[in-house]
Amino acid sequence: DPKKAQFIGSFYNETELNKLFEISKGDPLELIILITAFYGLRRSEVLGLQWDSFDFKNKTITIKHTITITNTNGDNRKIEGKDRTKNKSSYRILPLFDDIATMLLDIKEKQKSFQKAFGNSYNKKYLNYVFVKPDGNIIRPDYVTEHFSILLRKNNMRHIRFHDLRHSCASLLLAKGIPMKSIQEWLGHSNFSTTANLYAHLDTNSKKISANALENALKFTDTNKKENEETTSSSSQK
Repeated sequence: DPKKAQFIGSFYNETELNKLFEISKGDPLELIILITAFYGLRRSEVLGLQWDSFDFKNKTITIKHTITITNTNGDNRKIEGKDRTKNKSSYRILPLFDDIATMLLDIKEKQKSFQKAFGNSYNKKYLNYVFVKPDGNIIRPDYVTEHFSILLRKNNMRHIRFHDLRHSCASLLLAKGIPMKSIQEWLGHSNFSTTANLYAHLDTNSKKISANALENALKFTDTNKKENEETTSSSSQK
């Protein structure tokens, strides 16, 4: 599958992700990058986050709305918000991290002050959205992609696509020994085979466990041979 081959290598490891968080501090995309990497969100899902997606009391984040760009007639590209995700399992409720909650509340306060400052010229169409520009306009999907590339280039970081943050999240979970089934639920894949096909080649952890189990069960190394010989000789001396 050429799609799978293309995917190999296009994700960040733990060190690179932490460096990315470091370089994005103070950047317009800072929280977008953080939330995308932590939750393995699709670009349409992170930009579709609304204030009612967050339950600060029960500490949850609900992925239920998306923002996409649609091509209408000719070059007229329209931003569209939808109350539906890619598929049924894409609708998911995940735990809200305290640090992210704090940053979100900070953004909420900033938005209020921008609203006052811009007055009548503030765009009130996207009031419920988390990721808007100072003037209230929605942050566009194509802006995220372009700005992300510029940020990496400026800081001499290996180029990955914005969507590869989703893959980075999955590969990090795998490296930490999280089962594939749990990763499927975290990413909101509609079926297990999607997750397995995408990430099977990264799942070295479960392969190591299988190898150790076989190695301990099947005696073929010198050490095991010696142990066997010793057991045989001691029983024949009796």
